[in-house]
Order: sequence, then C-alpha cells, then structure tokens
Amino acid sequence: MRAPRSKAALAAVAAAALAVAGCAESDRGEDSGGSKKDTLVFGVAGDPKVLDPSFASDGESLRMARQVFETLVRPEEGGTKVTPGLAETWTPDAAGTTWTFKLRSGVKFHDGTDFNAEAVCVNFNRWYNAKGLMQSPDVTPYWQDVMGGFAKNEDPELPPSLFKSCTAKDATTVDLAFTRVSSKIPAALMLPSFSMHSPKALEQYDASNVGGTAEDIKYPSYATEHPTGTGPFKFKAWDIANKTLTLERNEDYAGNKAKLKTLIFKTISDENARKQALRSGDIQGYDLVGPADVEPLKGEGFNMLTRPAFNILYLAINQKGNPKLADVKVRQAIAHALNRQALVDSKLPPGAKVAENFLPDTVEGWNGNVTKYDYNPAKAKQLLAEAGASNLTLRFHYPTEVTRPYMPNPKDIFELLSADLKAVGITVQPVPLKWSPDYLNATTSGSAHDIHFLGWTGDYGDAYNFIGTMFDRPKDEWGFNNKPLFDKFQKADTTADMGARVELYKELNADIMTFLPGVPISHSPPAIVFGKDVTGVKASPLTDERYSTAEFKS
Repeated sequence: MRAPRSKAALAAVAAAALAVAGCAESDRGEDSGGSKKDTLVFGVAGDPKVLDPSFASDGESLRMARQVFETLVRPEEGGTKVTPGLAETWTPDAAGTTWTFKLRSGVKFHDGTDFNAEAVCVNFNRWYNAKGLMQSPDVTPYWQDVMGGFAKNEDPELPPSLFKSCTAKDATTVDLAFTRVSSKIPAALMLPSFSMHSPKALEQYDASNVGGTAEDIKYPSYATEHPTGTGPFKFKAWDIANKTLTLERNEDYAGNKAKLKTLIFKTISDENARKQALRSGDIQGYDLVGPADVEPLKGEGFNMLTRPAFNILYLAINQKGNPKLADVKVRQAIAHALNRQALVDSKLPPGAKVAENFLPDTVEGWNGNVTKYDYNPAKAKQLLAEAGASNLTLRFHYPTEVTRPYMPNPKDIFELLSADLKAVGITVQPVPLKWSPDYLNATTSGSAHDIHFLGWTGDYGDAYNFIGTMFDRPKDEWGFNNKPLFDKFQKADTTADMGARVELYKELNADIMTFLPGVPISHSPPAIVFGKDVTGVKASPLTDERYSTAEFKS
C-alpha cells in the first residue's frame, strides 16, 4: 500500500492504454448475439498503484492481482483456511523447515508458456535476490513482512531472510526451504504478493528493473503494462485517464473458465457517486458501501453481501514525532480521550464493534484480559498534567479521496476523534493528504507525523498477520524500538506447537496494550453490492472475492 507510481510510469501506461480506450464500452451489456450480458463494470474507491503484486500492498492492486494471478495455496472461498491453488498438496519435512509442493499439471501462463516447478523457483529467486530499490520496504512490503531480508541485505537493519532456497525436483514437484520454522508458512503464501509470474514475461519486460529514487520510484513496464499470470482473467488495458482497468476472460484457463467475457474495475472515489452509478446502471457493483446505504440498497433489490469483520482501524502514535509521545502517560491520555463507542455507533456499519486488541476476537490469540482504556476525559486530562503535557499540540494526518473496508468516511472519523482530543486540551493541527501516494508515504516513513489513523484487513487467519505485521520490528509508522517485544514475536513465530504459540500471542496482545503504541479503534463488517441481476460472488473476509464466478441472471 506504500509504493507510489512515478510520473514517467503513469505517462507510459496512459499512452498505451489510450490506444484501446473505449473498447470495453462496446462490449458492455449484450454479446454479439444480443442475448447475454458478459461485461461487468465494478466500482472501486481508488486506483491500483501497480500491476505487479510483488510490489503491492494496497487493496485495489491486490484486487486486480487476485483475478489475473494465482498462488501456490489460496484461501477457501469465503473463508481464511489454506486450500490448494497452483499446488495440490504441501508437506513439511520432520524439521518443519522444508516444504514439498506438488503442483498442478497442464497449467499455462497467459503468454502460453508452462507453469512448472522451474517457474516457481524463478519467482522465488527473483524476490530473494532483489537488489537496490527492490529492497525498499515501499517496493517489496509483503516480502519483508513475511520473509524479512534478502540473499544479500543492503540495509544492515534488515533481518536475515526466512526464505533459504527453492529446488525443482521434477516438473511438478518443488521444495521450498526456510531457515527456521515459522507460523507464516504456508499460510502467507496465499498472499497475492507471492503470485506466480511468467518467467518469459519477467525477462522480456525487465520486471526487476525498479529505478528512480525512494521518493520517485519508477516501475518497469511489466508492472504497469504487462502483468502475466495464470488466472481466469488476463490483463487487457489500464486507462489511467478514464480510471478504468480492463481484464478479459482467459480462454485457455486450466480450471473453470470465467463466466464473464470482460471485467472492468472503474475508480469512483466518492461513495455517493458509486451508489448513483449503480442505480443508473453505469456500473453493476461496487465495494465499500456506506453504512447508511446498506439497508436502502438491499430494499431496492440490489444484491448486498456483507463480509465478516476481519479488520482493524487504529490510531497510530509516532513516538519519534512529538517527543512527548514517547511518554506512555501521554499515549494513555490519548486513549482515554477517545469516545470509540460513539464513533462505532454513529459512523460504522451495523455489526461493528470497539476494538480491545489490534486483531479481531475471531482470531486465536485474542486476549480479553488486556489493559482497557475506557472513555474518560477527566482521566485523560489528569495523565496529560502528570506528564507535563497539558498544552500538547499534535499534527493529525488523515486521508482524503479514499474509502477502506475499516474506514468508510475518513473525514467524519477525523472530525470525531479530533473533537475528542480537543476536549481534553490537546491542540490538533489537521494534515489532510491524498491517500495515494501522499498519505501512505507520509505516515509510514520519516518522523514528520504525530498521530494518524490507518487500518489492516487480515491476509490469513493467524494472529501474527495482524500484530506481527505491525509490531515485530522497528517501523517509521510507530517510531519505537522495543527489543523485549520484538524478541517475544520472534519466539512466537518460531514456536511450532499451535497451542503454545496461541498463548504467546495472548501475552503479546497484553504487552502491546500495556505499552500502547497506538489505540485500536474498531472492527467493521464492510459491505459489497452487486446489481439486481448479478449473482455468483461470495463475500470474503480477506476481500478475496472471485469475479470469475460472477454472472448475470437471465
């Protein structure tokens, strides 16, 4: 979610895409026989940032990736359990450090080349041997969240790599070796960032040639014009000017072919505009339905799906921003100042709840016996006074032009939270920034931010994916270094016994809520809606909806 596209890359994509602009429009509605709808236009809240999921962590890039690419293992439809993907089976050795994957046969990439064990190794070796800007956390965020470092770390602060080697034993058998047992394997391999790419296309379009600077990243043409996977849809065009990303059915798909001929993701950043586009028929579905619109649209006959609340909205506190924020009493004061229940009741959808941990209570390791921070303005003022921070001033960043599953209306959320802070004597300096790339860059790097809100939707059903992703190592978003906490995360990650690991997760949740690096605010069940005649899509807690099964009722 942090990787911005360069101006040069945008221009290149726009030029290429404009050549095919309008093609998708001619496909909408009925097919050439005039009898069957075969094009779905789906409204999304923001633009994808890059088309190579190796470089992505934002929801819209990953939405596209899940249709075009496939992974060795994938989530069960509508759930979080690990199920077969491009691999039919996966088995660890006795030590739990080498996993053998038996691959599906007869699978081809969109360029006609074979998917096999050698292709798997090309992909893993590409990530592992990354150099230069590919080692930036803004470029390969998920590799670093899961695997840590690289074959040769260029930054001494990078940890050793969890990944060790890939060995193709025969065409359909591959061994992935790791340096230690990890809770992340194999579940993390469901992430779109571990999608399999065509080795031929990777070489042809110089996929690892990330240029520019950390402030102005220039992605290769593979990542903006030529993504090549094995999925049920193939990339057709990215028309940046008209805010559309067009995919077409993969007629040579090895599994059940997509029922749609064409799938178009159209960016409509305004929530009300998405709703009106659905009602007018300009789009046939959209994501992140406003809480107040769920029942009315359902009553009008639209197909409303509600995802389980597998997410967290949090207020992050940067201890390297204002020096006062390094004092736990100040962080406690902020927590007591926030009326989180009022926010849930007034701004979030039915079924939302106040968060007690930085992960939902449906994930094993959640702990109901952590330190609680009830809404108590008087206590907040007292703590600020004890810390010598009664005249505290904070820069409060919040995003614009975006809606996220955990964050339906950022401006409304900002106004409520800032009013709570002002009520206990904190001076708030608003810093509104466009979501991508300005807000994401500003809040996840450097120290020029004090507080901001952000969130996380789970990628798989293990607590580490929530709390470990946020707090297992130093990060600019939070600005702290807590070695005992980091060491306990390392212990949890390397504990093979699931029961013992869950107990460590419970301890970690208690430690986090005592240390209080930020304030967990809420968990929300986001809604996704389709047209009255659209069926076949199942809501996923991971936002892993499969558009290949979508179809229009006759």
